[in-house]
Formats: sequence, structure tokens, C-alpha cells
Amino acid sequence: MKEIKALEAAAAVSGKLISGASDAGIQGISIDSRKVGRGQAFFAIPGERVNGHDYLENAIMAGCSALFISREMDPVVWAFAENRGVAVIRVEDTETALQDLAKYYLTLFPVRKVAVTGSTGKTTTKEMLYWILSEKYQTVRNLGNYNNLIGLPLSVFDINEGTEAVVFEMGMDRPGEIRRLCEIVKPEIGIITNIGLSHIERLGSRENILKAKMEMTELFAEKNTLIINMDNDLLSGLPKKAGYRIITAGKAGGAEIQIADVEDHGEDGISFLLKKGEESQKFQLSAAGLHNASNGALAVAAALELGLTMEEAACGLTRLSDSDKRLHITEKNGIKVIDDTYNASPDSMRAALDVLAGIRGERHIAILGDMFELGEKEEEYHFQIGEYASHSGVNVVISVGKNARFIAEGARKGGTKAVHFETKDLLLVVLAQWIRSGDVVLVKGSRGMAMEKIVAQLQKAGE
Repeated sequence: MKEIKALEAAAAVSGKLISGASDAGIQGISIDSRKVGRGQAFFAIPGERVNGHDYLENAIMAGCSALFISREMDPVVWAFAENRGVAVIRVEDTETALQDLAKYYLTLFPVRKVAVTGSTGKTTTKEMLYWILSEKYQTVRNLGNYNNLIGLPLSVFDINEGTEAVVFEMGMDRPGEIRRLCEIVKPEIGIITNIGLSHIERLGSRENILKAKMEMTELFAEKNTLIINMDNDLLSGLPKKAGYRIITAGKAGGAEIQIADVEDHGEDGISFLLKKGEESQKFQLSAAGLHNASNGALAVAAALELGLTMEEAACGLTRLSDSDKRLHITEKNGIKVIDDTYNASPDSMRAALDVLAGIRGERHIAILGDMFELGEKEEEYHFQIGEYASHSGVNVVISVGKNARFIAEGARKGGTKAVHFETKDLLLVVLAQWIRSGDVVLVKGSRGMAMEKIVAQLQKAGE
């Protein structure tokens, strides 16, 4: 992070410096008192379980240079801060102040900015674009699940004097979040990967999800570009004319970036051809899953807008590492495990089952957990996934969780052997009895299901 001064930061967030030196340097940002470094600013953010204001003394002891607070300090802690020369900045709301400081900090750098959102595929598309842009630019992106109103602002402070481009994934589960994230970043290019069913419980319909994702364009002008997946029914129905440029990518006829000749190489990944006008380029991708051709096309479309060539984009995509893949495949003692435990929705479940079907093995086993936030049709959506698994050639479906029992019912209707466990603990006791050498096992469920515990057990079984 480029150093900024306490008084400068206070002005950026409409706060008031109430104690300490105005020229105190801020060289980093933290919201966790356990991770505060010397010279960093600590934002005391109230959370669901803990309140950062209760840990101000810890942050001071760790060597922070500034505190951002929104309530009165304990007199003892106040005296401690004064004694250490810590700048104390009072704001109305510390979370909003963090966002405002990130917004200001971004204005200090002449970087190219891309935002990626969508119901599924946004993390993979972001990672693809990061590696492509890194062929030409010094690039920064948000890591892990740092895609919300706290995580994204924290990622902004990874930018420094050498940064030339940034790629930020934007998540949301309610209206207004994407707009606020775009107010912070002000992207010149936006990407929407698709409109599916994620968070439909909160938003009510896919049309409302589309509206929430399209908040990305509310600050767009003629100089801005929106890149969309032409193969998605709702995105393909968007008006062709707007106050900004629209670029389409997909297999559908009329897409500006045309996908062709997609080949599935199982666990070795996929290959596909992209065409733009008279230009074409073959791409090799180590990430499994035919759906990744769409993610790749969207990333390449953005890269071309930022001055890269098709050849440079193809080279960049080959650098996508195992750690960047949602569908991570490992093998021990003849048991192949497809770890896709990051999250789950009906769309991503189907994509993962397609990958499972394409991996060589004696038996294909799907261990599937609950999908959350699906609203009043949640039982129907789970049942449909069971049917899809059966039609995909899965040999055994093992379901885990409250609503996952409908996955098992759907699989049985399709003639596939299925067994249901109410909890992971029950499954873990007998898991070894269901798995043998030669199996290919997919593990997937919503993040709250903590399905990675099942992956860990499978990996032990393979040792």
C-alpha cells in the first residue's frame, strides 16, 4: 500500500481527527486486531458476533498508527492511544468509511479497471482475466471470497505505484450492493457471466437477480463497456442499444466473440476456438468443464478491449494454476476426488456433474450437499439435480443435509442408486464403505455445508 497521512484519510472518509498527529503515516489497513501490523490503520467494524471497538487496545499494542472508530472510546484506551501517538479518527460508520477510503485510494493510481459479476463463474472468469492481463500489465485482483462490501475495499489497498490493471470480482445477495461496489471501483469494463438462481430466496426471481447485476451499468457512460454471455437467456434479451458499449460472447449466432470447436479432455481440461471477425485463435485450458469455454471467452473479450492480442490471451490462460480452479481434481491410490466445495447452486451443480461424467473411472459417485438460498422452490431444485445426476450417468448419489434428500429422490426416480444422510457426521462414519479404488468422486454443496470435511476424509482414505 502507498502511504497516506492520517489527516488525508480523515478528509477522504468525511471523518474528524480527534487525537494524534495529522501526519501519522498509514501503510496498511486491517479490520482484525489479531492481524494488525505496525503502521497500519485499524477499522473498528461492528460484526454479527464481535465488535472491533472492543479490541482497540489490542490494535494499539500491535503497533497500529491510526484507529477509525464510530463510538466513544474507553478513557483508559484513549489515554493508551495518546501515549502511543496513535491517530484517532471518528466517523459516522466504520464500514462505510472503509469503503470511502478505498474509493479515494483508487483515485491515486491511473489503473485500468475491470469488474466481474454473475450468478456463477465470476471467480473463475476473474482468475482467467488476471492471468491474461498479467501477460502485459502488472495486475492486482481480489483473492478468495473478498468480493463483498468489506472484502473488496480491503483488496483495493493491494494496489501500489507499479500496478497497471485491476480485476475485481463483485458478489451480492441483495439489491444495492453491486452499485455500491461500482461506486468504489468505477470500472471501465464490466463482465456479467450469467444470470442463474443463486440468492433467488432473497431476490425473488431471476429477473430481479438480473436487475441487481445490471446495477453495474448505472454509472456507465459512452466510454464504458459491458461484456455479457450471449448464451444466457436473460442476458441475450438485453436491449442492444444503451448509453455504453455492449460486447457479446458465446456459442450463439451473432455473438461478437464466437465460441466454436469445444472439446472435453476430461481431467486434462478443455480446448476451444474463439473467433472475432476474421481472426481466430485456439485456446487450451487446464480447468475441467465445458462451461469454462464461456468463462474464457468473456475474459478474452475484456483483454482484447485492454489492448492484448488473441495470442497473448491464449498464453495467459495456460498459466491458470490448480489453486485457481473451482473444480480441483486430485488422485490418491486410485481414488480421484473432484473438490468443488466452494459453493453450490443448481447451475454450478449441473456443471460439476458434467465434469464428473467426463473423468475416466470405474464408478462415478456424486456426494452432494444442500444448496442454500433457493426460496420456495428449493425442494424442486434439489430433486431436479438428482434427476440430472442420474441422466448424467452417475453410478451412486450420496446426499447430505436437510433438502439434499430430494436429490436422492430425484436420482432414484432416474434409476440411479442413491443413499441419504441427514448430517456429515453420519456419512463420515461409513464413508470408507462406499468408496473403493477406481472411483471418481465429486464433492459439492453450499459453503455453509462445509463439504471440505468430506474431501479431507476421502483423501485420507486414499493414503
